[in-house]
Parts: sequence; C-alpha cells; structure tokens
Amino acid sequence: MSQDHQNNERRQQDRGACFLFGGQSLPAFSLVIFGGSGDLTARKLVPALYNLFRHHCLPGRFNIVGCGRSVMTHAEFRRSLAEFDRETRGATAEADESWEHFAASIFYQELSYDDPQAYQRLAELLNQLDRERHTAPNRIFYLAVPPALYPVIATQLGPAGLAAQTATNWARIVVEKPFGHDLPSATALDKTLHAGFREEQIFRIDHYLAKETVQNILMLRFANAIFEPIWNRGFIDYVGIISAEKLGVEHRAGFYEQAGVLRDMFQNHMLQLLALTAMEPPSRFEAAQVQDEKVKVFRALKPLNQANLGENLVLGQYGPGTVDGREVPGYRRETGVATDSLTPTFAAMKVGIDNWRWRGVPFYLVSGKRMPAKETRIIIQFKEVPHSMFRRELADSILANRLILGIYPEEKISLNFQAKSPGTKEYLHPATMSFNYERRQGSPGQHYDAYEMVLLDCIIGDHMLFWRQDGVELSWSFLTPILQECESCPETVRKLLQTYPAGTPGPEAAHPWMKLLGK
Repeated sequence: MSQDHQNNERRQQDRGACFLFGGQSLPAFSLVIFGGSGDLTARKLVPALYNLFRHHCLPGRFNIVGCGRSVMTHAEFRRSLAEFDRETRGATAEADESWEHFAASIFYQELSYDDPQAYQRLAELLNQLDRERHTAPNRIFYLAVPPALYPVIATQLGPAGLAAQTATNWARIVVEKPFGHDLPSATALDKTLHAGFREEQIFRIDHYLAKETVQNILMLRFANAIFEPIWNRGFIDYVGIISAEKLGVEHRAGFYEQAGVLRDMFQNHMLQLLALTAMEPPSRFEAAQVQDEKVKVFRALKPLNQANLGENLVLGQYGPGTVDGREVPGYRRETGVATDSLTPTFAAMKVGIDNWRWRGVPFYLVSGKRMPAKETRIIIQFKEVPHSMFRRELADSILANRLILGIYPEEKISLNFQAKSPGTKEYLHPATMSFNYERRQGSPGQHYDAYEMVLLDCIIGDHMLFWRQDGVELSWSFLTPILQECESCPETVRKLLQTYPAGTPGPEAAHPWMKLLGK
C-alpha cells in the first residue's frame, strides 16, 4: 500500500475519530510556533487549536510552545492569548474553565532566531515537556514569522537535532506563503529547507485550499457524472476566478510595497484555484496524484506576450474613494507607502491553458484591494445553445448556463438555467439551483475553518491541501517574466497601471472583463 494511500485512509479515520472517539487516534505532539507573540498566532493559530480542542479533535496530550524575541513567562504568554481570544470564545464560566484546561498545554520560550544556543534550549524544553507531560517526541515547527526569517530558522533547526525523525516519531516544518518573491528566491528557500528536512516533512500552507468550497471543486467535478463530460472547450465559453478585498493595505504596507498583488495573490491563491478548476482527473484521490495533475496545469500555462502585456494584463492601484460611506485614502497616502509608488493593488489577467481540454478557453483571473465587497468565487460560463427553436417566440437571446462556486462570503454552489414562466405565453425566466454549506441539513461531522483544517492535516501528515515544490517553481516560472518586465521597465508599469477610486470594481480598462464575471 502506498504512503499516500495510507495517509488518505488515516486522514478519513482520524477525522472520524475526532467525532467518535475523542480524537484518541491522533498522535501526541508538540507544536512550536515561531512568532509566538505575533498577530497570526493570536488571531488565527491559537483560536483554531482551541476550537479543535473544544470539539475533541486533539489528542489527549499535546504541547503548544510559542517562541519569540519578547520576554515572557509561560503564565504571561497564556494571559496574553486569553485576553485576545476572550471576546471570541465568550465570557461564561464554562468557557473560562475550558480555556484554562486548554491553556495548561501552552508554554513560551524566548528565542533569538539567529542564535544556535537558543535552539538547543528549545530542544531541552521540548524534551522536558515530553518527560513531564508524557507526550511523544513528534514535532511541528510553524513559521508564523516574516518570510525573510524562514531560511534563518530552517537553517538552525537541523544542527539542533530538531529536524530528526525516527521510525516511530516525526518532525515537520510549516511555512506560510509567500514561498520566495520570484523563481530564484523560491529555489533558494527550498534548498535551505531541504538542508534539514525531507520533502515529506515540509508543509507549504495556502489556507485557501482548506476552504470547504475549494475542496469541493474536485468532488463536484469527479464524483458527478453530469459535469465531467462537459468540463472542456466544447461546452465552456470561459472561466472567471475573482478574489476581491474591501480592505486596503492596512498594516502590511512594508510587505505589500515589495510584493504587490501579483506576488501576494496570483502566485499562490489564484493559480491554485485555476489548477483545481482545470486539472485532469487523478487516478486516485491521494496527495501525490492530485499534486501531479495540478502541476500539469502549471506546465500548460501559455506565457503572456511580453511585447504587448496590455492585451492580457490590466494593473491598477486604488486612489481615494468611499467604502461603506466612509472616505478612505488612496494607496499612495497609506502609512509606509511611497508617494510615487508603482505597486499594483489590482490585477486582471487573461490566461490560456495550452492543452487538449482547454485550448482556446480564456481564464480571467481578477484580484484587488479596496473593491466594493470582499468576495471569492469561480464562474464557469457555458456556451450558448447552438440553435434556438424559440426564435419566433422570444425576442431576446437565451442566456447561457452559468455555474458559480462561491468561496466567500457564502460557501455555496449555484447553477443558473432557463425555465418557462407560468402562463400561456412562451416566456423564459432564469432559475437557480443552489447548495449552501451553512444551510445544509443532515451533514455529518464538524465544520472546520481553513486553519483548523490545515493544522489537523499537519498533525495527520497529509499533504493534500499543501503546495509541492515543483508546483511552486512552475507558478513562479509563469509569473517571474511578467514581474521582471514590470519592475525593470517603469515605463511598462506606468502604461499598464491605472488608478481606480477605492470602493469601485477596479480600473476602467478591466471593466469589460469584470462585466463577464457579473461585476
């Protein structure tokens, strides 16, 4: 039996055990969070772990160790997390008791990221916790730190003996996107990670992949006989993928000035959604086979014409405008942003996939900040009927069918089609069949959010929802020439970059594409 097959079976069994057996089949572990005193830990990671704990989806014994430069005791670290999370979990006596039980497994270790001795002290703490709390020496190292610190930390873990695995115990490292800022840096980061860890030990997180609707793309396509035969250039006119944000750059100006929307959203989230939508059916629903098919999509991406990028790429930067009735500043007036910045906050890209299934079908990828609403969805626009027998009765053309996979704010699937209106005359009206995850009835199991899902899979050791290095490199191979053209030639950017008022659906040049996506 293959390792992937074993992981897949264990994944189903362990998730079932969460509901039936109190999570006892999950292995005891220690989760070390570098950047323990940071925002990601308090906002996302610890609340996700606490929710798993409340739903009996963690093993009976576990340790959570926050590491950072701040000086804190274990008790002070626990209090800081409790204060941050209290509003979410409620202020009842029952909630406080549950939190105290959970917090007893939380610890803190002061650590300078470039100090080898600090990692030796961390190893001593983990060994001490294993002895005192009877936990197994299984380690997860979560890098909740700025990307520049990834290689610094990864380089130190191996010499301290923290990356070592045995036949019965494991060590894993978790890195958040971005995985580098271009192809050379992504390759260099991978080399650093592999100096101490094997590929099977590395988990590259893209939390979009853990959303229920994103996972359901494959289920919808390959578990329903009605969709796969028409999922191709013969029946689909175009595909649209939009991920819009209402917020501006907020506190991320330092990072965003170096990244922009292409690095922040397209290299990871947008291309992953494209791959799941366009991939061929894998031979088995196992991590390696699914990853193989996604990689084939990345290989088939048609490079954009560098001589005339404007044909397939629109860039924008939000200016001052109004959001929810409130005036907001333009990007260049945000704290930490250069007043002459050419960093794009919006991009619309027309992409082609050069293979048998998708030749000639455009994929429209759109993402931007300060848009009218926060939403993520995938639009599958089918072709019009080839012949209308209703021409004499209907003056208007028949609207083509459209399948919408909603990811945010509502996780739902809807299919638009035409039906006859009641009455004696031949009138058509659009109808919709819809499935909404939040309103589903009789669904078994607990609903997990994205970080809960990826943390569970890190514990189980399943790579299904994570990036593989060849996919990372191929996605960068597609984007790096575009980035180089824009960053090495300011005139190109000035030509492509258009200002759009905050609270509007992007620059005017992108409006024809936005109209196709129903915006």
